[in-house]
Amino acid sequence: MYDFLEGQVVSRKAADLTLLVSGVGYNLRIPLGVPMPQLGEEGRIHVHFAVREDAQILYGFPDESLRDLFRLLLKVRGVGPNMALAVLSGLSRDDFLRAVLGDDVKRLQAIKGVGKKTAEQILLDLKDKAQSLAADGLQESAAGSHPPAAPSAKGNIEDAVQALMSIGYPEKDATKRVENAAKNVDPGDLETLVRTAIQS
Repeated sequence: MYDFLEGQVVSRKAADLTLLVSGVGYNLRIPLGVPMPQLGEEGRIHVHFAVREDAQILYGFPDESLRDLFRLLLKVRGVGPNMALAVLSGLSRDDFLRAVLGDDVKRLQAIKGVGKKTAEQILLDLKDKAQSLAADGLQESAAGSHPPAAPSAKGNIEDAVQALMSIGYPEKDATKRVENAAKNVDPGDLETLVRTAIQS
């Protein structure tokens, strides 16, 4: 139904943003730690529209390749939109492809909500597709993506805690993970901070 939306970001939180398009505000759920337009910026966001009995939800991605990977994950038995979003929040596109190609069950299990059976199912179902995607080249950053803003380290730590809580981590656990991650990586880099906290 929707392919992409172009407009201005008028609200931005940990795992969602609101895009103003021709006078209509679209709320989008987004993966954590991926480069997206910041508050006040204009941008194009590729979307996936999901309909459930109790909700209609738009998921937003910075490029088609990440959205396509999200859609591939939805085809895996036992993986729904929230888990697919958590996977793409915990691992970059390239790191995910490397985990699948390397049969790295533990790397996938490090993501909240992904148990051993689900991790193994992802490897089984997506191995061939991952090889095809990797053949197109591994590229850590999407061309034309917007670099994240550089707020204070303290602000990033607070945002990272909220980000983890938005995908199901209890506040105490989220805080501990982020504080530990901030000791090992630059807390000024929100993307790296969030992903390190998820994988810790």
